[in-house]
Amino acid sequence: MFVFRFSWAVLALLLVSVWAEELTENAVVEDQSEELSVSQLLERANRNRNPEIDEPFLIGGDIAVKSEAEKNADPCTSRGCLWRKWTDGKVYVPYYITNQYSSRERSIIERGLESFSSVSCIRFRPYQNGDSEYLSIESRDGCYSYVGRQGGAQTVSLARSGCLYHGTVQHELLHALGFNHEQTRSDRDNHIRVLLQNVQSDMRYNFDKIATLNQGTPYDYNSVMQYERYAFSMNGQPTMVPYPNSNVSFGKATQMSQNDITRINKLYQC
Repeated sequence: MFVFRFSWAVLALLLVSVWAEELTENAVVEDQSEELSVSQLLERANRNRNPEIDEPFLIGGDIAVKSEAEKNADPCTSRGCLWRKWTDGKVYVPYYITNQYSSRERSIIERGLESFSSVSCIRFRPYQNGDSEYLSIESRDGCYSYVGRQGGAQTVSLARSGCLYHGTVQHELLHALGFNHEQTRSDRDNHIRVLLQNVQSDMRYNFDKIATLNQGTPYDYNSVMQYERYAFSMNGQPTMVPYPNSNVSFGKATQMSQNDITRINKLYQC
């Protein structure tokens, strides 16, 4: 009887040890992910997408469009896509978070939503009966969002595997508010040289310039919307090089920059 009990005790200790080791390994992986820039996290999360038939076509890596025919245009340029400002000067954007997430995962999303309220007039608030336009935050295949207000329920995908980081949440919410990637700015050629010879052939349209409303703000290498040097590379060589100073660091943001915040306030006249 003593041997039997001892064996069970040893087995229990071994199981606890393995469990603790797995937790430690998971924690290390998460810590390493936290050190990656938003651009790197997005590219990693969307690299091997296998979307369902009802999921949208993506441009720019994580911008949803309703059809492949729209991939060379910004859906916002042909119609108003700002969210409504109320008489109190606030812009209320309703959201609904599906029940796919754990309480910890939900808190990461809610922290990202709340981060806008302290720096702008944007107020993300929970969905209420009667809301005809809102963000439906779901764990789909990868990280993506439409640009600007689309009408009705519009999906913001934050996949549980790879997208639940503070800066990634902010990045997708900025798309939903109407912002594009920094490297697609109309004046980007004054600041970035795109090396198309290093870009995957079927991804070159992701570097098309857009007639963006730059609002008098400077090009921001530190924007959370700026992709990193090797984005969509087919050969491990840079796809973007800063100009005129090729040594400038860029695409390393892990959260919104001051310029990102300034642009929100200018666009929505906060």
